[in-house]
Amino acid sequence: GLSVAHSIVRQHGGKIWAESGSGGASFVILLPAGKAASLPKPAPDQEPQPGHGRILVMDDDPAIRATAQKILTRLGYEATFAGDGEEAIELYRQALEVERRFDVVVMDLTVPGAMGGKEATTRLLKLDPQLKAIVSSGYSHDPVVTDYRRFGFVGAVSKPYEIREMSRVLARVIKGRSG
Repeated sequence: GLSVAHSIVRQHGGKIWAESGSGGASFVILLPAGKAASLPKPAPDQEPQPGHGRILVMDDDPAIRATAQKILTRLGYEATFAGDGEEAIELYRQALEVERRFDVVVMDLTVPGAMGGKEATTRLLKLDPQLKAIVSSGYSHDPVVTDYRRFGFVGAVSKPYEIREMSRVLARVIKGRSG
């Protein structure tokens, strides 16, 4: 790894060296300054789209659930949370029994030591073929995320959650638009 870093820095006309002391080692990288380039102006941020509906979020990380709670509440949604796939299936089944269906479920793809979103969504689709499930992952290159429709999902959101992305995906899924 260090030889690759050294090679890259040298190819760009820079220098790299290590300094060590009692507190550990640090690496110093010097690169020549480039000419100022005109960067394209970013598109104006789209405001989050408020919505309404019942959302079931399954994620094993309490911090992610707390963030989702804040985002969904701010957007106007009613949210319920599950820590793994089994709990999500049970909450969904109970909601169907009392005729208070969830409009959307957001499923964490990977839950160490428990059922994740892929398997839970497969089971939920057997329970309710009208299920609208969004896959959620911090691994944007996972095939389930990049080709979510093939696995029964209707959308994807990346973690950490960002309010604009979440609002856009939820609005699209609830309104039933593809894409």
